[in-house]
Amino acid sequence: MPDHYRTAMNGLKLPAELRTRVEDVLAGRAEPAPARHAATVVVLRDHAEHGLQAFMLRRVRSMTFAPGAYVFPGGAVDSRDGEAALAWSGPSPAEWGAAFNADETLARELVCAAVRETFEESLVLLAGPTGSSVVGDTRGDDWEADRRALLDRSQSFGEFLDRRGLVLRSDLLRPWTHWVTPAVEPKRYDTRFFVAAIPEGQRAGDVSTEADQVAWVRPAEAAERGRRGDWFMLPPTVATLSELAAFETVADVLAAPREIIVYEPTAEIIDGEAYLVLPEGIEQHYAPG
Repeated sequence: MPDHYRTAMNGLKLPAELRTRVEDVLAGRAEPAPARHAATVVVLRDHAEHGLQAFMLRRVRSMTFAPGAYVFPGGAVDSRDGEAALAWSGPSPAEWGAAFNADETLARELVCAAVRETFEESLVLLAGPTGSSVVGDTRGDDWEADRRALLDRSQSFGEFLDRRGLVLRSDLLRPWTHWVTPAVEPKRYDTRFFVAAIPEGQRAGDVSTEADQVAWVRPAEAAERGRRGDWFMLPPTVATLSELAAFETVADVLAAPREIIVYEPTAEIIDGEAYLVLPEGIEQHYAPG
């Protein structure tokens, strides 16, 4: 596990090269970078032998943000994700806005980004021909062509759905949590986390150019790997996995009531070292499993 998030008694130790940045931000000599709105989806399944599992990707080491980290599918909101014309089924943008404390426009963008990014990075598509159905197998050359067109932004998500006659199924998502990247980081995201079951007939694939490895893994096992340092993970990932480890099935997760709390770690200089200080209640997720 890189020094960037190595557990320490007072928090998570940051690399030495970030100390000056922490000092400058704390002293007001440097402005925090703006946080881009983003969405991420924990795709879940029930495995006959292993029980509840989550789909995870390992980011390639050439990425500027969290290289080598195990993450869930997701990414930043695209400016066209808020297109109002796309077919929509399930909770309205206003209802999602109430869940995530966002205005209706942003809520629409977040849900669309969640569904779009999940398809781009895993082939899992939370959409169907009607508001009560979902597409089957999304593998094949035609689906791959659409996925690449979304990636290079030659077609918007709304255009993709409209051309295929598909309805976005917001009812297949559930709100889970909300994290903001610490102010000291040079690249920041304001990220809403969703959970969803993989639709019947679909298979998650190793398709993302931003990842070099994928895995279905039990949340408790993945969280423990993160705590031990076997898998590099950012704090929101470890915390989310630790929370999901309390559930037995996908249905249990989707039925769980959630109060969405905004978590934003802070940075401090402690005994001459730079540390990331986790929000209250998050430290428990770094206790041995």
